Amino acid sequence: MGLSMKKLSLLPNKLIEKRILFIRGQKVMIDSNLAKLYCSSTKRLNEQVKRNSVRFPFDFMFQLTSEEKAEVVANCDHLEKI
Repeated sequence: MGLSMKKLSLLPNKLIEKRILFIRGQKVMIDSNLAKLYCSSTKRLNEQVKRNSVRFPFDFMFQLTSEEKAEVVANCDHLEKI
C-alpha cells in the first residue's frame, strides 16, 4: 500500500478520528476511508484483504446491511457513492 507505517503514524489524529464510525456497537472505518489513508483504491484494499485473509483478524471486515448503509450515507455526505 502507498504509505509506510512511519508516514501513517504522522497523520493527525483528528484526520483518522473523524473517519471512525460506531456500527453494531463497534468502532469501524468504511473501506473507502481506510483506502484513502493508505493512498490506495478501495478496490485494491478489498482485493488485498481477500487475498491475504489469514493476515487479518476474523472480525476485521463485515458487510453493511442496506439499512446500515443508508444511515451511514445519510450521516456522511462524502460516502454517497458507496
